[in-house]
Amino acid sequence: MTPKKEKNMAGVVHGTEDFRVEEIPMPTPRDNEVLLRMDCVGICGSDVHYISHGGFGDYKLKEPLVLGHESSGVVVAVGCQVTHLKVGDRVAIEPAIGCHTCRHCKEGRYNLCSKGIYCATTGQGNLCNYYTHAADCCFKLPPNVTMEEGALLEPLAVAVHCCRRAGVRLGSTVLILGAGPIGLVTVLVAKAMGAGRICSVDLMESKLELAKELGADATLAVSGHDTEEELVRRIHLLLLGEAPDISIDCTGSEACVRLGIAATIAGGVMMLVGIGEINQRLPITTALVREIDIRGAFRYANCYPAALALIASGTIDARKLITHHYDLSQSVEAFKTSRYGLDGAIKVMIHCQPRNTNNPERKF
Repeated sequence: MTPKKEKNMAGVVHGTEDFRVEEIPMPTPRDNEVLLRMDCVGICGSDVHYISHGGFGDYKLKEPLVLGHESSGVVVAVGCQVTHLKVGDRVAIEPAIGCHTCRHCKEGRYNLCSKGIYCATTGQGNLCNYYTHAADCCFKLPPNVTMEEGALLEPLAVAVHCCRRAGVRLGSTVLILGAGPIGLVTVLVAKAMGAGRICSVDLMESKLELAKELGADATLAVSGHDTEEELVRRIHLLLLGEAPDISIDCTGSEACVRLGIAATIAGGVMMLVGIGEINQRLPITTALVREIDIRGAFRYANCYPAALALIASGTIDARKLITHHYDLSQSVEAFKTSRYGLDGAIKVMIHCQPRNTNNPERKF
């Protein structure tokens, strides 16, 4: 049943530099949905861009939008068609809901569905107390997985998808451009998938130190004074004298994509993950004559089970990414911390319930 006499507070962006915590209507689940009492919501760069720029890429703010899509919650009501979840289940929420009928959905590539709904982009997000979601996009958390880790499955799924599409395998040499949250989870996943040597590149030494803790074998701090040729030489030296088999750009920066193309071995893969300017000047002919495959990875499809297995098995520990915790009422401050990287912020987690309310004790 829908909770009575409770307010449903939410973090809502109304326009550029206009973000508020305010009450929204209490939702009611449809037949194929569950009603969730939200627990944890991580702040993503796309959320921040709605506040700072009114959107990102092709996605522009058209009406007030509840932010949040990296999330976990507890089931408090189920629709009449839901059979695999029950009240009290702790779940991670996959924010992508395909239409189930188009060609892409039928082929399992629902991340490309033009009719689909995505939290805090083409649909309302879940930075709130209560939220309804398609039950088949909710994944029950095993007893040894925390709610924070459940929220981290979203960026982890991005990394699983990009590493799969890039073809990361045993012994691969991998260059990861950017050591923000997505770059860091990509280090974790690439290492878990068997990468032999990983080089992480970023502007900030503090982020690169964390990349080392998470599994990067080498790191490279860059500045605006380095030439592309010098950076390529240094990257090759850090990778034991080799060019990377795979380069993964997690920044969306034109300079990083250019560097990735220049550094990657002939016949290798340049994977684009970060979303930057729509039009960029890139050395396409260089990629052509060296047969570098340029591939895109947009969000993820069918990756949540793998991301959950990596966490539940103890194969990876993503908790080091979480640097800050805030209550829902402190969301304005939380977004400032994430936006400006205050106090070394990497992943900022907002708690819609008191922290650890639904967390079990760790079993490993």
